[in-house]
Amino acid sequence: MPTITAFESSPDRGKGHARDMRVRWAFEEVGLAYDVRLVSFAAMKQPAHRALHPFGQIPTYEDGDLALFESGAIVLHIAERHDGLLPRDADARARAIAWMFAALSTMEPPIVELTMAMIFERDKSWYAERLPGLQDRVRVRLGELSHHIGDADWLDGAFSAGDLMMVTVLRRLHTSGLLDEYPEIAAYVARGEARSAFRRAFDAQLAVFTAASRS
Repeated sequence: MPTITAFESSPDRGKGHARDMRVRWAFEEVGLAYDVRLVSFAAMKQPAHRALHPFGQIPTYEDGDLALFESGAIVLHIAERHDGLLPRDADARARAIAWMFAALSTMEPPIVELTMAMIFERDKSWYAERLPGLQDRVRVRLGELSHHIGDADWLDGAFSAGDLMMVTVLRRLHTSGLLDEYPEIAAYVARGEARSAFRRAFDAQLAVFTAASRS
């Protein structure tokens, strides 16, 4: 059974933003059982964990002799070896993988920069001046993505690993109010969150936070 690592006490307080959520969702979509090893922030910086993840983060993935880090690489590994997340047609498969890269390389950086500023920089004197620029950079990407999606359910035909990665990235904007400006994107995220595999993964991650908060 594959084993992944996750936060022992997640800083997102069970909202499903920690990156093990992506891997949990992928497992649920393909119907693959998995185990989770919870790690503290201190343990993440120790040699044992850094042997799995050189940057001391989560998630990691272990299955037999194979150890992986980076959520995108782990999701791609799962998708390539189990039916349900990548199309069988070679061209459609390549496009789905391209959307995985787009989620992580094009959409996520400005979104993370904005959300981190909203969390950690609100008390700074320059926050109010900086915020509109951060929001506008995200709006550019949301506008482009909204134009692509239009009235389609998913990015390229059937739901794929590209949609899984994109939805997890876009969910970070729930508290920003920006999704409300793009109804097509908001509906797209809602469709992803409505999938039974997403709900199972979300509930599993939330259970960890709930247990930690009670201890």
